[in-house]
Amino acid sequence: MDSITQAALGAVLGGAIAGKTLGRTALLAGAVLGTLPDMDVVIDYGSAVANFTQHRGFSHSLFILVPVAVLLAFVGRRWRPDLSLRHWLAFTGLILVTHPLLDCLTTYGTQLFWPLGAPIATASIFIIDPLYTLPLIAAIALALWRPPSSRALGMGLLISTLYLGWSVTAQQLISARVAPALAAENASDSPRLIQPMPLTTILWRVTVMGPNERLEIVTGFLDKNLPLKIERFPYQPELEGAALQFPEGRRLDWFTEGFLAYQELDGKLTATDIRLGVPAAHPFTFVLAQKPPEADTTGWQPVTSYKTSGPETRASLFKALWQRLTGTHPVLCLATMETGPIDMSCS
Repeated sequence: MDSITQAALGAVLGGAIAGKTLGRTALLAGAVLGTLPDMDVVIDYGSAVANFTQHRGFSHSLFILVPVAVLLAFVGRRWRPDLSLRHWLAFTGLILVTHPLLDCLTTYGTQLFWPLGAPIATASIFIIDPLYTLPLIAAIALALWRPPSSRALGMGLLISTLYLGWSVTAQQLISARVAPALAAENASDSPRLIQPMPLTTILWRVTVMGPNERLEIVTGFLDKNLPLKIERFPYQPELEGAALQFPEGRRLDWFTEGFLAYQELDGKLTATDIRLGVPAAHPFTFVLAQKPPEADTTGWQPVTSYKTSGPETRASLFKALWQRLTGTHPVLCLATMETGPIDMSCS
């Protein structure tokens, strides 16, 4: 999740655990501790792909965070001995551990058991979701106004947690809704990703990696009986095979579980993480290789990966999302973010 949300969650947990003893200090300390795992973003691992895939790595690992939580609990006990060691362990442990657990619910992925295993990503909530964050912020405001406000903090935490539960349930409902359409496409067993569209759990995006093409579906809970619109994107296995020759290409494929789109642009081989953003505005595209300058241009030369310029965030994107969410326009073409009537073609 975003840093504001992680800080808010840390502050609420800190206030709920230690607010009666530490007062407002518990909120501040909890907010700071809640953002600590994300400090790994300042580390440069030497290339764009390395920085991208190492984020939420060791700093989000339970094998690292649990010992750090114990150490910080003893430090806190020396700083404020009026709070028991048991409460300090709960304070540091819950705040640090809930950070990566919350991140696991997003699409990006979290290496929860680094250095073992692949990233975990349920993709049941968007990285920024106001309906999750606002109850936490409201609870913090009440606690700052009238500390310790344990009831308000507990209520904020309960509401936000119930919302997470709803997001997981909604994901399963959307999965059931699209199942017949995917069966008709002979794609029932194809890798798929079901995730909410930005800022909501009402409208969802379904990405399916078929054997010959990628399928995209946008559907939501306000659609009623609208037929599903399937948008098709090309699959280029020859470029995928070229990318997988290189260590960074294989690393990116491992990190994204294969949800990548490959292109050849101006003699450069690029890979785009299609999990994040939308097809009209994917934020992470990496250059992995380039054609050699010699006459023989059939091969690829690996380069130190770098990220291309990301798309501009335009107000029209959010307008299109709102129109599709509310049903003003029942079709949203992801490739262009254009909306229109039900008979509109996205080809």
